[in-house]
Amino acid sequence: MKRIGVLTSGGDSPGMNAAIRAVVRKAIYHNVEVYGIYQGYAGLISGQIKKLEIGSVGDIIHRGGTMLYTARCKEFKTEEGRKQGMEQLEKLGIEGLVVIGGDGSYRGAQKLTELGFPCVGVPGTIDNDIPGTDFTIGFDTALNTVIDAIDKIRDTATSHERTYVIEVMGRHAGDLALWAGLAGGAETILIPEEDHDMNEVCAKLNRGHDRGKKHSIIVVAEGVGSGVEIGKKIQDATNFETRVSVLGHIQRGGSPTATDRVLASRLGAKAVELLLEGKGGRVVGIQQNQLVDHDIMEILDRKHTIDEKMYNLAQELSI
Repeated sequence: MKRIGVLTSGGDSPGMNAAIRAVVRKAIYHNVEVYGIYQGYAGLISGQIKKLEIGSVGDIIHRGGTMLYTARCKEFKTEEGRKQGMEQLEKLGIEGLVVIGGDGSYRGAQKLTELGFPCVGVPGTIDNDIPGTDFTIGFDTALNTVIDAIDKIRDTATSHERTYVIEVMGRHAGDLALWAGLAGGAETILIPEEDHDMNEVCAKLNRGHDRGKKHSIIVVAEGVGSGVEIGKKIQDATNFETRVSVLGHIQRGGSPTATDRVLASRLGAKAVELLLEGKGGRVVGIQQNQLVDHDIMEILDRKHTIDEKMYNLAQELSI
């Protein structure tokens, strides 16, 4: 294989640039040309493709977002759209593709694999909801952003003796809320993987108030529902002054942590290694700090799960 492409797709995540850098420089080290595909699958269809050199990825390892930009593309979900994308790859002689992104990005790579084109998926999403890997690129940075916000909000909650509901991202997964809630000392963590009883949530707040507790932090994963609605239910049921903070897209930005930079570098390089070995139709990940790869046709059939022991620990420590 002498020529490969790389694209980022779906929601951006801190560390994507570090992964792009690793793909480009690992490939060039092995005398393989690399072409950057801009605007994700939409750019693949329209031919927004440019050869990348060593200097093209200089000074980006510390930057959030993605230098290749990203977009969601309904057209690529169609047979005609994928055919157009394949024609662009064939026109430039690109023999393999590294796709950096989340679930939707993987599904696009899966479709190309079905057409016989070698693809390797690299997990880039703050949601940490990709099966086959303990962590995804961007999760650690987003987690630290949320923890920083919780710490700051707690100062105000303490000063004003209020209950605060903090809604965090995560799509259909509760990892970001669970890890942030445990690290931030939240009194209650609501995630989509676990049932919750609002009566018990309010009863817990009342028990804390009865023993002299003046403020509380409740972390809600967006997959559970609206933090604003949950905050209203709490205030109506308890009469405690309640405020809601929806952290939003601040969680997706910022300079990646050292953990995300190293993870992205390792996974990006591993993706290139697989292509050079003639192995397409794979996704890379990290499990127990060891790099792994899985069949892309199987990985999306697996269901993402949370760490039940961690969830139980958070419940025990927030009595």
